[in-house]
Amino acid sequence: MEISIYDLLPKEEQKEYKQKRYTSKFRQTVKEEYVGGRGDYRTMGQAKVPVPTTDNFLKKHEKEAVLPKKEKFTYPDEDRRRPPVPERTDQPLMGLKTTKNFITTNAVENITSVPKKPEKKFADTRNGDTHNLIPSGLEPVFVHKKDFGETPHYLIKRREEMQRAQEEYDAYIAEHFRRGALRCLTVDERRSIIDGLKANWEDIHEQYQGLSVVTDTTPKKNRKERMEAQMKQLEKDIELFEKFNTIYIGN
Repeated sequence: MEISIYDLLPKEEQKEYKQKRYTSKFRQTVKEEYVGGRGDYRTMGQAKVPVPTTDNFLKKHEKEAVLPKKEKFTYPDEDRRRPPVPERTDQPLMGLKTTKNFITTNAVENITSVPKKPEKKFADTRNGDTHNLIPSGLEPVFVHKKDFGETPHYLIKRREEMQRAQEEYDAYIAEHFRRGALRCLTVDERRSIIDGLKANWEDIHEQYQGLSVVTDTTPKKNRKERMEAQMKQLEKDIELFEKFNTIYIGN
């Protein structure tokens, strides 16, 4: 510790102040309840014990539950309920009489009635479980439709449109024939054109086979692509001429 001259000066005494002890706000209430809740004979018994009487004893059926008085049961909708079934001993009213012979009438109805057809069913298990056949999809129900076997309307409409388009095309061709603007190729001309196209394809294909395998320069690449495009166009032309037997050309 360092020694200083200021330590010789008189110092004012500092007093220590203690905080007040905590006191609950329910202290008085608890004290009153504790003191005032004591009974007269809570621990030591009654001050004066009453003498038991002679009739204060357990009697027979005294602890049994007392049931309410039995009343007649009635339904809430008693006025809307049907009358009870008559007893066997009740005699029906004999005021109404009839001359109808029920036996003869029933016999005639059964003789003249059409026998009921059995339902179509199928069994799907070895135990013989049966189901209705019609909703299962196994019965051809569509054959019983009114329009079965008739051509659908959309096919008739499409056929009429195709026929009308063909008639318009035939009229167009006939008009150009009349003017002399179109000419039909003969069989020999068509065959010679096809042979010429195939010969050109063979010539280009032979040149294509002689190309270099490695196309490392731009001219080689362009030449290869040009020859492939020519062969593809020739193949389309050959397919077109072989597909149609009648071909028209303009004069």
